Amino acid sequence: MSENKTTSVVLCGVGGQGILLASEIVAQAARIAGYDVKTNEVHGMAQRGGSVIAQIRYGKEVYSPIVQEGTAAVVGALENIEALRYAQYLAPDGLVVVNSQMMVPVTVSMGVAAYPKDAQERLKAKFPNLVYFDAGKIAVELGNVKCANVVTLGAVSKALDLPDAAWKEAIEISVKPKFLALNLKAFQAGRDYK
Repeated sequence: MSENKTTSVVLCGVGGQGILLASEIVAQAARIAGYDVKTNEVHGMAQRGGSVIAQIRYGKEVYSPIVQEGTAAVVGALENIEALRYAQYLAPDGLVVVNSQMMVPVTVSMGVAAYPKDAQERLKAKFPNLVYFDAGKIAVELGNVKCANVVTLGAVSKALDLPDAAWKEAIEISVKPKFLALNLKAFQAGRDYK
């Protein structure tokens, strides 16, 4: 990273998917690597499956936690439509990582709206630098679907200039000891995804 560069990360999904934990891990990894870090979270209806977004910015000196549109190095989404909702934050050369899991909003389950059947095609058309994968399936194979957020984070980490040791220590700090081994495997599985 150059002396004055600030790296911006956007993580998004719906309430209950673990966006805030993933955000905490990114922030901790950046702090451990020696950077100034600012974070911002918006999760108004998170407990009811509402949209959640977390913004993390790190660099030598960061003055604001707010990611400006068109500047994020990476957008990590735990849900298809949430990736499209926050697409405007991505830098032109940025990476988008999307967990292919679809979470049906309340409006869809009530029959008021329809979930787009072409979500994957829209994502491919919108993002030329896209990693689209089933993080939930990988998490299930590892033993717990709840670690899909950390699998996704592992894939996100490939776009960030933070050392492996910082990621490992950040996960150790951020998760309960009984879930540490699972989360370390989940992170590595996402990082190894091609």
